[in-house]
Amino acid sequence: MRWDDFRSSDNIEDRRGEGGGGGIGFPGGGAGGLGIGTIVVLLIIGWVTGINPAILIGGAEQMTRGGGQSREERVDPQTQQRRRQQPTDESGRFAAKILGNTEDVWSQILPNQTGKSYTPTTMVLYTGGTRSGCGSAQAAMGPFYCPLDKKIYLDTDFFKDMATKFGVKGQFAYAYVIAHEVGHHVQDVLGILPKVQARQQQASSKREANALSVRVELMADCLAGVWARNSDDKWNSLDQSDIDEALKAANAIGDDKLQEASRGYAVPDSFTHGSSEQRKRWFMTGYKSGQTRSCDTFKTANN
Repeated sequence: MRWDDFRSSDNIEDRRGEGGGGGIGFPGGGAGGLGIGTIVVLLIIGWVTGINPAILIGGAEQMTRGGGQSREERVDPQTQQRRRQQPTDESGRFAAKILGNTEDVWSQILPNQTGKSYTPTTMVLYTGGTRSGCGSAQAAMGPFYCPLDKKIYLDTDFFKDMATKFGVKGQFAYAYVIAHEVGHHVQDVLGILPKVQARQQQASSKREANALSVRVELMADCLAGVWARNSDDKWNSLDQSDIDEALKAANAIGDDKLQEASRGYAVPDSFTHGSSEQRKRWFMTGYKSGQTRSCDTFKTANN
């Protein structure tokens, strides 16, 4: 993948080296005074994003006991200035340039294809743990998008994990992961995430809520494909080996493959992100069409 010519995004918060983001326990066995409405919202966010709801609730409880202020609100001006400096290491530079390219692509094609203007997201780079608007961000959670603060959270060591744990290497595979999270932000800009959260709140079962989550995740895969096609059309940055890398990544992180690796079998009703076959197919749907409208996973009977 050729990415050196991409523009680096200014919407980067580099918190790496600042330490962890607090514990995720439940002191006293309770939810730390969180209201039932807050807990329900965090459960819904967990379903939509695939984040363990216990982690979100634990992080929110920690912030509530700390006076209701997030870590970001208490940082001094020097820390804020340091966070906004452009990363100089390769993984940080790569993340900033991929984010910048998604901004350049979506700011052009989203108005043209949907009539909606694109407001960029911010990407938070961290190591180990940090605070997010959705609670405590932990490296074990993997990259995620928080709709409450409109930010993407990425521990850049996840790229190493992709190689060591999943056998997935290659820069475009890493770019696909970032583009997938940006896809969730595009869904938020289009007003899709709030509608899904409302539907999940009304869901009659965990199975139904999980099925909605799968559609959200597969749409984000498709939107990553839309970005890839439009980026390549303009910058000529990809070749077939790059697409193969993305498909290998999608295959490795399918719910069926992950469940089979951890428990020896897959339980489709518990899927929250989709099977390997689904994730590959929807990425290619977006890549082949280059059109946002091709990614409406809610209009298909079967994903």
